[in-house]
Amino acid sequence: MTRFLELAIRAPSAGFSQGWDFLVLSRDVDRERFWDATADPGAPADTWLQGMRTAPTLVLCLSDPQRYLDRYAEPDKGWTDRSETRWPVPYWDVDTGMAALVILLAAVDDGLGGCFFGVPPERADAVREAFDIPQDRRIVGVVSLGSPAPDTRSPSLRRGRRPLPEVAHDGRFGAAWAP
Repeated sequence: MTRFLELAIRAPSAGFSQGWDFLVLSRDVDRERFWDATADPGAPADTWLQGMRTAPTLVLCLSDPQRYLDRYAEPDKGWTDRSETRWPVPYWDVDTGMAALVILLAAVDDGLGGCFFGVPPERADAVREAFDIPQDRRIVGVVSLGSPAPDTRSPSLRRGRRPLPEVAHDGRFGAAWAP
């Protein structure tokens, strides 16, 4: 896990702000506390959730917007007001998502299974409380790591991938990419 985290902190970050934190839950008691905090009381666990609950490691990926606002108020950036409105995209979440992807890629390269999933918004406060996560951190998502599940094709894959000329544009939007 340490190697995965060492790789994750090499992910790109706007202004080299590095506004991420990773809460690793690898003990049974911690993972159970997570699942208890995110559970919808009275709702049965579906097959997907039952599978996720078997993962021996969960990594909560947290972003820290203030690190970006502070970084961009430094002299070389010059935004002294620290306003989030200057950010048309919340790069603190984007960068944390990229770091999560690095963890997933490293895990898969090592033969592990991995999945990125979100915390239901109505359960975020319960997760914060369960793990003493400061209010100024945003829960971007969770990476589960463990043995890969048998290769079962998701029904969503029946949709097929959008063809490259439909999603890649050459020189202007709407001009299909032509290699």
